[in-house]
Amino acid sequence: MKTLTIKLTAPLQSYGNEASFARRTTNDYPTKSAVIGLVSAALGYRRADPRISSLNALGFAVRIDQVGRSLTDFQTVEWKQGTRKITYRDYIQDAIFVVALSSPDEPLIDQIKFAIKHPKFQIFLGRRSNAPAGPLQLQEFSEETPVLVLQHLSWQAAPWYQHRQHPEKLEIVADANLIAGSRGTLVKDRVESFDQRNRRYSFRAIAKIEVEVASLKTQSSAPDTHHDVMAALGKE
Repeated sequence: MKTLTIKLTAPLQSYGNEASFARRTTNDYPTKSAVIGLVSAALGYRRADPRISSLNALGFAVRIDQVGRSLTDFQTVEWKQGTRKITYRDYIQDAIFVVALSSPDEPLIDQIKFAIKHPKFQIFLGRRSNAPAGPLQLQEFSEETPVLVLQHLSWQAAPWYQHRQHPEKLEIVADANLIAGSRGTLVKDRVESFDQRNRRYSFRAIAKIEVEVASLKTQSSAPDTHHDVMAALGKE
């Protein structure tokens, strides 16, 4: 068993759920289908590639390390000749998530790790406009489940956030079978097809658990954000 963690951070992220043409909403955290899409792009799988469905077997958990703010953008779309419509797109601003993927097929995790570092297709966080804030940070663990890894991994929020915000707990959302004794909730998040003409998703069970921030390693001091914009003028 190997588990790979992926830190997801960007100015904007969006993880769509069921929506209409006029309003595209976002989940509060990365969905498993969105992460499978990211991994598929890195591996070079095209939308109709049958290998995509096999990635549903990956163990999946995500921890919400830095809660983002909501942003709604609107776009004017040419609907029919001479007819325009306004559509709305929801995003998450300045959020940080840590995703954990696992598999007993250790070469597959190695392949995913290499692909994310050397992606065949562009990687984005939910929508093509949402580029990551630099190379994705990865860590690898052996003989640990995604939930166990996220219960011990250090808090990944930005230093300024850790200094200003003082949450007692971080939420972990995982495949229901990874949390013992949980009563799963069904969500429509299992990938059947990414084909743009025939996108299909079925249901999978999820469960939630919390981890105490006090039990995690954190940055002990706030960053030095002091900046004297006039200092350079006094130098010869």
